[in-house]
Amino acid sequence: MTISQAAKNVCKVSTLATSKQETVNSIDKKVYVIGSDFAIKSQASLAAVTSYRVGGPAEWYAAPRNLAALEASVKYAKEHDLTVTILGAGSNLLVSDRGISGLVIATRHLRHSHFDPQTGRLTVAAGESIPSLAWQAADLGWEGLEWAVGIPGTVGGAVVMNAGAHSSCVANMLVSAEVLSPDGTLEIVTPDQLGYAYRTSLLQGSDRIVTQATFQLKPGADPALVVAATKQHKQHRLTTQPYNFPSCGSVFRNPKPHSAGWLIEQTGLKGYQIGGAQVAQLHANFIVNRGGAKANDIFGLIRHIQQRVQDRWSILLEPEVKMIGEFQPV
Repeated sequence: MTISQAAKNVCKVSTLATSKQETVNSIDKKVYVIGSDFAIKSQASLAAVTSYRVGGPAEWYAAPRNLAALEASVKYAKEHDLTVTILGAGSNLLVSDRGISGLVIATRHLRHSHFDPQTGRLTVAAGESIPSLAWQAADLGWEGLEWAVGIPGTVGGAVVMNAGAHSSCVANMLVSAEVLSPDGTLEIVTPDQLGYAYRTSLLQGSDRIVTQATFQLKPGADPALVVAATKQHKQHRLTTQPYNFPSCGSVFRNPKPHSAGWLIEQTGLKGYQIGGAQVAQLHANFIVNRGGAKANDIFGLIRHIQQRVQDRWSILLEPEVKMIGEFQPV
């Protein structure tokens, strides 16, 4: 079994039904029930669960709501030699119009959180929303997550990609993460073991899945002050980044010494459009779905931006967005 979060996934699917599973057929779609409240479905639409609102179906799709169901999903994929793709909030992601082969496991329903006032540590499941946690911490008077209020993702994705903003990032506050390996082994890893760098870690492209994480925060502050600081960060995001159309967040990593947005803007690409995909007028490092965009429109626009910026500045912009599936050449 291969677990991928950023690469083309191709696999052959073997017959999936077993004696312990119930198969339900409905217009060429199948549901394999595992236990009483968990199922693996075929041909599930991914456009509805990605922030770009584009992309084809998952060949097989599971949305576990607890660790046991997640473990069952991973075991199922291993037994049937299925490629696994992990999907959190569906942000920072571009799924091809052809969809994704193998099994897509959505972790967004893995939710629990525990604020420990004795240690100042916050332990949360992989599917918890980063912005929601930022507001919860602020309401308690816990400092440390104010910067994260505008991060459109889940804990699992944030740990994997070392999400950050306003000169802060996950690597600076992560105490440990629990990860699940394809053989079913659960392991606790520390930041030193994850090889953190700018918007990346050793978990990217690996076969391990983040199940939960523990962060070090600072309790005891005046909640009103922390809420005010969090609101300020949120307002900055709203005034500098486009939220009126679907997007994936920042498309490219920032090369030094200039930001990707500045390079794209100076190249004259603000407002440039392919199909329903457009370089945002408010912030050039965002590509927005103006309505009716296809994944290949966005992919084509990404490639066009890279080519124009390289021609003008001799800099090849590196995508921050993860592109999964097969895309048409442009």
